[in-house]
Amino acid sequence: MRVPLSWLREYVDLPATETGRDVQAKLVDVGLEVETVEQIGAGLKGPLVVGQVLTIEELEGFKKPIRFCTVDVGDANGTGEPQEIVCGARNFAVGDKVVVVLPGAVLPGDFAIAARKTYGRTSHGMICSTDELGMGDDGTHGIIVLPPEHEAGTDAIELLQLVDEVLDIAVTPDRGYCLSMRGVARETAIAYGLPLRDPALLDVPAPNAYGYPVKVADPFGCDRFTARTVVGLQPEARSPIWMQRRLQKAGMRPISLAVDVTNYVMLELGQPLHAYDRTRIDGPIGVRRAEQGEKLTTLDGTVRVLDAADLVITDNRGPIGLAGVMGGANTEIADAAEGTHTTEVVIEAAHFDAVSIARTARRHKLSSEASKRFERGVDPQAAAAAAQRTVDLLVLLAGGTAEAGATEVSAPSAPRTIAMPANHPDRVAGVAYGRETVVRRLQEVGCDVYGQDELIVTVPSWRPDLGEPNDLAEEVIRLEGYENLPSTLPTPPSGRGLTDHQRLYRRVGRALAGAGYVEALSYPFIGDAVLDQLGLDADDARRRTVKLVNPLSDEEPALRTTLLPGLLGALRRNDGRGSHDLALFETGLVFRPTGTETEPVRLPVDRRPTDEEIAGLDAALPRQPRRAAVVLAGAREQAGWWGKGRQADWADSVEAARTIAREAGVEVTVRSDRHAPWHPGRCAALYVTVNGEETLFGHAGELHPRVVKDLHLPERTCAMEVELDVLEQAVDGALQAPRISTFPVATQDVALIVAENVPAADVERALREGAGELLESVRLFDVFTGEQIGAGRKSLAYALRFRAADRTLTVDEASAARDAAVALAAERTGAVLRGA
Repeated sequence: MRVPLSWLREYVDLPATETGRDVQAKLVDVGLEVETVEQIGAGLKGPLVVGQVLTIEELEGFKKPIRFCTVDVGDANGTGEPQEIVCGARNFAVGDKVVVVLPGAVLPGDFAIAARKTYGRTSHGMICSTDELGMGDDGTHGIIVLPPEHEAGTDAIELLQLVDEVLDIAVTPDRGYCLSMRGVARETAIAYGLPLRDPALLDVPAPNAYGYPVKVADPFGCDRFTARTVVGLQPEARSPIWMQRRLQKAGMRPISLAVDVTNYVMLELGQPLHAYDRTRIDGPIGVRRAEQGEKLTTLDGTVRVLDAADLVITDNRGPIGLAGVMGGANTEIADAAEGTHTTEVVIEAAHFDAVSIARTARRHKLSSEASKRFERGVDPQAAAAAAQRTVDLLVLLAGGTAEAGATEVSAPSAPRTIAMPANHPDRVAGVAYGRETVVRRLQEVGCDVYGQDELIVTVPSWRPDLGEPNDLAEEVIRLEGYENLPSTLPTPPSGRGLTDHQRLYRRVGRALAGAGYVEALSYPFIGDAVLDQLGLDADDARRRTVKLVNPLSDEEPALRTTLLPGLLGALRRNDGRGSHDLALFETGLVFRPTGTETEPVRLPVDRRPTDEEIAGLDAALPRQPRRAAVVLAGAREQAGWWGKGRQADWADSVEAARTIAREAGVEVTVRSDRHAPWHPGRCAALYVTVNGEETLFGHAGELHPRVVKDLHLPERTCAMEVELDVLEQAVDGALQAPRISTFPVATQDVALIVAENVPAADVERALREGAGELLESVRLFDVFTGEQIGAGRKSLAYALRFRAADRTLTVDEASAARDAAVALAAERTGAVLRGA
């Protein structure tokens, strides 16, 4: 909302010394968002005067039409002689009154005016257009032609109100009343403690049977409709300069007198209005819902196909306007510039349902000044006053006559009342305001207040946002000043800290970050295209997704069932921007429907849902396991003086899973597997022990080359994804700190020959169990195949570390533990000690 300061002063007697910046500070203090204060006419310097064109000489021989004019500027030039001016515009004639800037003046933009020779003549000044004076668009894009009553030599700076300040206010949705001069003036009066001259306080005639007939078929969509008629409008009447300038400063373009008056009253009182050419209306005006598929040509010339939920204004022919949004072209006020005239108008001032208007405006992608106000709430009691104000201006400015008939159709309604303890604002703010302050502040915003300890507050009609005691408390607090609220920190209740699974999730994130991975958060949405690129089978559980009713993108209409698409997308983007050595991780929820979900219930908003309703909502939710995933590409270890470096491979992704499992104190068993989107020969299935049984924990390895190609990823990209909920189930009690022994370690190396298809993990597990509690660690340090050990066989060399907590082990004890380990490995996997 653009608010000219000169217009605001008409309703509030602000001190003469107050600037726009001062008013801005005051309005910000009471909660309005004043974004800027525009200095109109800054740097403008006269002489700038009214002139009358005496002669026009057409200059020949130039590429564009040029005119040499003599203009009477009175005594403004110091001589009284006609001023000679060269001008290229053609929208004025001899005898017209124009705006002339004389040498020595400075126009906006620091444009100094001086006499200069041009087109073979000397031009002593300039005849001005609205653009040159910074006035905004008046629709002519030419020279300003003034009404004939203004004398030559009159100061045009004052006449055209060229110097002013305009406050640009960002009106929030709950402050719709501030989309009017009346509303902003009320806030200004409160901020300064000054009286308000309410422009809506007008004498309005009582409704009678002689007004224009109106039929409202939908009283919910339109609960008030006022109609007034003015006849005998003078076709040549134009909007006065003061009205045009106020409209321009408020950001609107002057069009014609009847339209300008309705726009002016809308800006003044906040009530949108519409003027119909009475000669173009066929029969009574009606208000109803549109019929599906009905058509209406609106004032912008667009043919609109209406929806059954649209509220329309009609006559006997059908729709003549989109209620609260835009009028129809078939009853448009005639444009005098096109040779047609309107001499009789019907004024509409109605109140429409905010939600209905908002939906209609969005449905047709048609936001108007009227719809913006109706969406935020318009004062229903202002309709009659706005219609009367419009009638008065048309009678005054266009010589019209107001007919005695006055139509008002309204649905029964009662003012809203709110019961509130007098100390409620005190308890909300933590400040002792007292009853007198609370009552005074509520009365300032227009409320009627009764009662002592328990207040009964009647809300003013222009404040639909006030609906409960907290709204009233907010009014008191903002007017008393947010800056006066004490800065006290609340005392939080003592908590029990993080839960076990919260601690585990945080440790997992820290461990991956410590291992060199960078966390990348992605949107939890996927589409079928990326599932195809991952090579998932048609019956893969990850293809069963939860579809969104209102997705952000049609390409990603479902909730993710795996973390990999988002991470791989982040890896692709970073690789494409020059970062080729990447290690990313993410932890988060995935959504896996089970097929047993129920239809979700719609929860109430006027009370707390019951336990049964909450349980019903929970039953409609899919399973939401928490997962962790990593992706790697490029160098895992950088090359330098310390070595050649190393590229990331499948083993790094497996080690990432082990890093996660170590945070829970759980051992991971690794087995080969075939699982999309991983390479069939470089895919590891990861298992942990849950309740004594091996349970699949996740997968890791190198991605399939086809997946790498389809997703445009770097070669040999690796990935790992595990389910943290399964890991949590594998945790056996509290995580134990590692045991540290002061006694020396005994190391025994063994090389075992096994069949080539025997997993090294099985051999390692047998060694651990066989060695017993003296075994501190086992590490595979060599794998060998060759003729020496025979075809189809491999040699696995392990380093076994033994240590006791209370003594130094003897050679015999260490050897016995080693032999027991080898014996169990031989029993379970057929291992043979190499060289035996």
